[in-house]
Amino acid sequence: MKLLAIESTCDETAAAVVEDGRRVLSSVINSQVQEHQVYGGVVPEIASRRHTEHITEVVRLALEEAGLSLAEADGIAVTAAPGLIGAVLVGVNFAKGLALGAGKPLVPVHHIRGHVAANYLTHPRLEPPFLCLIVSGGHSHIARVEDYTTYRILGRTQDDAAGEAFDKAARSVGLPYPGGVALDRISRQGDPERYPLPTPHTAGKYDFSFSGLKTAVINLAHNASQKGEALSPEDLAASFCRKVSDILWDKLEAAARDTGAQRIALAGGVSANSWLRARAERGCRENGWELFLPELSLCGDNAAMIGSQGYYEYLAGHTAGMDLNGRPYMELGDEF
Repeated sequence: MKLLAIESTCDETAAAVVEDGRRVLSSVINSQVQEHQVYGGVVPEIASRRHTEHITEVVRLALEEAGLSLAEADGIAVTAAPGLIGAVLVGVNFAKGLALGAGKPLVPVHHIRGHVAANYLTHPRLEPPFLCLIVSGGHSHIARVEDYTTYRILGRTQDDAAGEAFDKAARSVGLPYPGGVALDRISRQGDPERYPLPTPHTAGKYDFSFSGLKTAVINLAHNASQKGEALSPEDLAASFCRKVSDILWDKLEAAARDTGAQRIALAGGVSANSWLRARAERGCRENGWELFLPELSLCGDNAAMIGSQGYYEYLAGHTAGMDLNGRPYMELGDEF
């Protein structure tokens, strides 16, 4: 089964063709990162306009690279939630038009489920159940993936998501958007012991909190500036990256031990962070657990992951009609 997939929840206009949920036949991404850098983050109105301008060409290229016509596609998968609602609606309405015009099934996909599915593309033998740490700019969850369309959330952030904290910490030391990537890059030359940072506490055993940690980094940078003291961006980046990776891993490790999980996966944009990947690799090795990491190219937003998850949603009978609407918020376990 070959699905044409569309993703437009934030600042990437993406389309892909995926076969049987595991094989990427094409993947095209038009990124707006450079345009949004001047604002220090994504401007929703600009993002929506750019999606409108580029979606036709991105879809055309995805079909062309896959050597497929729209008539030959078996269905249209599209991210319908969650995300910037204006951006989401561009993809949803375009997909609805294609599905109606070509007489193809329309398959709505939850964006975070798509991130989990990036692991199916990287690891063809991976099958549920497994435990997954999902970390991105807007989401931080620990979830047990019971089957391809059933998820049980064990823990989540109580305030800022890990990716959001990365971006704001990066901004405090003068790094450009997207801050998480820049912070990770300079941290490799830094000393993680230089700046002691607090470990936030939460009531939930597997829950996260990053607001206080983010504020601690911002205060360090501001205090140094006010006092005219030299601050090492590299050392602060290393200290912050290590602290976040330790917090994420400690919670994930506790959940894995309590549930008896033997297979661990990471997903989302922050799963590309070198500190987190190294911490997870070491922790899984020490515990004798099997670790699954998505390819770096599949950690960020892309349509291939939506095509992968869309296949399993289709098999589960989760299709939609022309009344499908985009949603800015949606729980991971909810259905459209």
